[in-house]
Amino acid sequence: MYYTKRTVANINLDNIIFNAKNYQRAIGDIPLMCVVKANAYGHSAKAVASCLEKELGVKWFAVANIDEAIKLREQQIRGNILILGYTDPTEADRLIQYDIIQACMSYEYAEALDSFVSSKFKGTARVKVHIKFDTGMSRIGIPCDDTGLAVREAEKIYRLENLVVGGIFTHLCVADSTNADDEAYTRLQIDKIKEVRFKLEQDEYYVGCCHWLNSAGGVYTDPEGSDLARLGIILYGLKPDSSLELPIEIKPAMELVSTVSMVKTIKSGTFVGYGRTFQAHTDMKLATVTVGYADGYPRLLSNKGEVLINGTRCKVVGRVCMDQITVDATNAEVEVGDDVILIGKQGDEEITVDDIASLCGTINYEIVCGISSRVYRRAFRRGKQVLLD
Repeated sequence: MYYTKRTVANINLDNIIFNAKNYQRAIGDIPLMCVVKANAYGHSAKAVASCLEKELGVKWFAVANIDEAIKLREQQIRGNILILGYTDPTEADRLIQYDIIQACMSYEYAEALDSFVSSKFKGTARVKVHIKFDTGMSRIGIPCDDTGLAVREAEKIYRLENLVVGGIFTHLCVADSTNADDEAYTRLQIDKIKEVRFKLEQDEYYVGCCHWLNSAGGVYTDPEGSDLARLGIILYGLKPDSSLELPIEIKPAMELVSTVSMVKTIKSGTFVGYGRTFQAHTDMKLATVTVGYADGYPRLLSNKGEVLINGTRCKVVGRVCMDQITVDATNAEVEVGDDVILIGKQGDEEITVDDIASLCGTINYEIVCGISSRVYRRAFRRGKQVLLD
């Protein structure tokens, strides 16, 4: 399969499967809901979801919006798909057409969905929903400061004729912390959603799937009681918090590779790049590399990022441009056309997503999600390329 040799993200599906299996062992028999939003955290939702469904029998997937959900259906993903965020109520017909489950974050939102479906389908179709409860993150969901009030709000949703409630859920906001106060807060969040479930069932409402586990929740808390585990960042071989050790082994699934486009020698005193932010203090060899911030290589790496060329670390000099960077290749063996490792291993050296995130003052999630659509994704299984996206 042909791709333009410039910058490419190589996706190791063997490692995706390895991570999913190890996480599954940690949580027991709880079914996985694999989170493939943001193009599978930059790893190609097309490649990842298809692999997980076909090879591991995953039956649940989560996305952020309706466009992501429909793309999965168009790629022949047959499992349940939950939209975790907002969908305009006037798009409820597409939710029905593509058999997608919508997060329902308030009675007002549910009423708007119900009204549109009623006017459009006249009682011949209904939207599937999972009710979202806010147990302490203050983002979206029915507030649970008073679980009695929260349950009464949810019961109003149950009574809407054009919606089918198949589950309830919440999101843990500090499950990736081992701080005692944070651990107590996580337990409080879990207690609240469990209480909501108990009260709904006591009132004889069908709860279906009640889920609260995210990646961190599955490995740092007791997973018992959650009917699904929403596996996100760990699936891709990255830690929810880079400073904490995981109790399970995971393997990074992405290698980001670019290409040397030019090699040249500059004299001491020569300026490099926009703004003249770097000046050579001695004669040096530069390599120009075909990647920039339009590919998702952060401009914050200007004058401090590193890449690997033939096993040698080379520092970024000058500002990261939209489409190119320059690196100090004085100590490297380098020719035009050589591979440049931006993320991954080469020889005895390695640059991780967490290394880049630390230099940029951000988190690993943002780095992989920020890799742009013009970067090809090549997915490999058992050493063979199986998809080019």
